[in-house]
Amino acid sequence: MKKLVLMGMVFLASWQLQAQGSSQKGQWVSLFNGKDLKGWKQLNGKAKYEVKDGAIVGTTVLNEPNSFLATEKDYQDFILELEFKVDSNMNSGIQFRSESRPDYQNGKVHGYQMEIDPSRRAWSGGIYDEGRRGWLYTLDYNEGAKKAFHNGEWNHYRIECIGNTVRTYVNGIAAAYLIDSLPTRGFIALQVHSIGKPEEAGRQIKWRNIRIQTANLKPRPSSTIFVVNLLPNQLSEQEKANGVRLLWDGQTTKGWRGAYKTQFPEKGWKIEDGMLRVMKSGGGESVNGGDIVTEELFGAFELQFDFRLTPGANSGVKYFVTEKENNAGSAIGLEYQVLDDDQHPDAKLGAVGNRTMASLYDLIPSLKPWMSRKPIGEWNKGMIRVYPDNRIEHYLNGCKVVEYQRGTPIFYALVARSKYAGWKDFGMAEKGRILLQDHGDAVDFRSIKVRAL
Repeated sequence: MKKLVLMGMVFLASWQLQAQGSSQKGQWVSLFNGKDLKGWKQLNGKAKYEVKDGAIVGTTVLNEPNSFLATEKDYQDFILELEFKVDSNMNSGIQFRSESRPDYQNGKVHGYQMEIDPSRRAWSGGIYDEGRRGWLYTLDYNEGAKKAFHNGEWNHYRIECIGNTVRTYVNGIAAAYLIDSLPTRGFIALQVHSIGKPEEAGRQIKWRNIRIQTANLKPRPSSTIFVVNLLPNQLSEQEKANGVRLLWDGQTTKGWRGAYKTQFPEKGWKIEDGMLRVMKSGGGESVNGGDIVTEELFGAFELQFDFRLTPGANSGVKYFVTEKENNAGSAIGLEYQVLDDDQHPDAKLGAVGNRTMASLYDLIPSLKPWMSRKPIGEWNKGMIRVYPDNRIEHYLNGCKVVEYQRGTPIFYALVARSKYAGWKDFGMAEKGRILLQDHGDAVDFRSIKVRAL
């Protein structure tokens, strides 16, 4: 027994020397001493925070807003690692580069959050902008990472914040990759989410082994996961490595022309401040400048685009456009609907909402979660994925809202009851052009990117 105790003391002394050496080299520094909450302060709600068995324990309290145990120090560039274990019916998150200021919503905590989500949605590791912009990177973008979180067990989180790049890892698996246009610094905080039902009181989350690096930062090797880049009309080196390219250069008409035309429209469209703008004409579809299409044809692809609506506006992004039908109005193709659902009457036409924002127009309604649609006048992020096996997905601000497969009996049945029933082989071209629609309303586009799948 004495021999075992002696060996333990030698091991502990060796570990302490190594830790001191790491700290002196600017490596890992502990943010939690395992005994008390020294170096931390509580903000906003009054959930219970205490130290038990070498861990910080957060407990939900009824009718309290989101609570945060925040570091007294602020951080900008860093690598953070910690472990946590959460109640399977509880939502939480790790705040970073966050603030609480009297001049912002009376001190409401706002800033980045690495999501802790044990629900069936499985967005643990996603990036949420608490109290500000909402979801920036959901795990619908990165389905493979949804399995990284282990419910009911201790999980390991890693956050890399270097410059304008944020990367997250769940149990060693790359979860989110964000490049942001908003440079920030701020505190790190442990969230206990608000609850509204008595039976939800007393749920707990535990955190331990919280450590940070702030110097000589060495991020993990780049992964090939999807990159959300919020810098308009720009490509990061990782996006380029992933095969993403700009479909519109942000400055010229290169690569685009009018539908059924050989040149870009002389009126109805304007390139201004990095935006490709449909000008308001007050008329119907394609009566001003008309639709524009890519000169290039696409089969299996991933298309990203930002769009911004004016009140009551209507537009669309079409794909597999062939121009063979020579339609008098807008060219024919599968359409990602771009619409002001609240003010434009088309939202109430069709069937079961299949003409609302992000729907497969007149065929399949988009299943929009409450947080996926931005207010009119703000930028939305749209995405269309077409796989080689003809599976197709629509995304709106990171949420997968439509999923179908063209060429199936269900697809043909949907077409047969739609306004496209009379068009032979509708939506079934092997390749087609991508189209931005002129519907006579003011709509802006930017950050149009494509990747072959």
